[in-house]
Amino acid sequence: MTVTNILLSGIVGSTAYGLAHEGSDIDRLGMFAAPTEELHGLHGPKESHVSTAPDRTLHEAAKWCRLALGGNPTVMELVWLPAESYEVRTPLGDELIAVRDTLLGAHRVRDAYLGYATQQFRKLQNRSQGPLSEDVRKRTAKHARHLKRLCTQGYELYATGQLTIQVDDPESYHRFGEQVAADPEAALPLLRGFEEAFAETSSVLPEHPDDKAADAWLRRVRRQFYPTAQDTPGTR
Repeated sequence: MTVTNILLSGIVGSTAYGLAHEGSDIDRLGMFAAPTEELHGLHGPKESHVSTAPDRTLHEAAKWCRLALGGNPTVMELVWLPAESYEVRTPLGDELIAVRDTLLGAHRVRDAYLGYATQQFRKLQNRSQGPLSEDVRKRTAKHARHLKRLCTQGYELYATGQLTIQVDDPESYHRFGEQVAADPEAALPLLRGFEEAFAETSSVLPEHPDDKAADAWLRRVRRQFYPTAQDTPGTR
């Protein structure tokens, strides 16, 4: 997969969280800018490119902004990675990192992170029927770790306005995963505990994100990738 105009890209997933083990995939997430002229036609450019081997997801800048403003936990990580996790970091990417706080709203962060965690719990419940194969046990443990991470990171973001990508005490996540693999209902107390914590905590975030900074940033992106007359073949 060849994608040009990548603005920001880095290693995410279990490697970034500190939960990787031998044989874990290395996941990459990034953002690119479509040439501005391609946005003017009847058929717009592809908004996402997803590949495996290597595992990489790239979102077009406007789509990334829409997802982030909606509180999407996966895309939000891209602007909170530690410096060593970035593989591509351009000036425009740095500008977006600088305004990442404006993408946050208490209502959307709470609903998105708890919503994703609840989805993970439902997957665990669906697997609790009947005997579990070794492969299913591994996937169950993985989803349990995701559930705990989503709850923990989402609550931190909601309560403090900061997002720490690498988890504290990775071993506790692995133990939790194994516990839930043996009994999926064991994840419920953790989920309910965080639901109560969100409900009882006053967020430092505004109720809704302010999209003005993201809109201004996206307009700068469009200007940078719009060819001038002298750049266009056949013009004078």
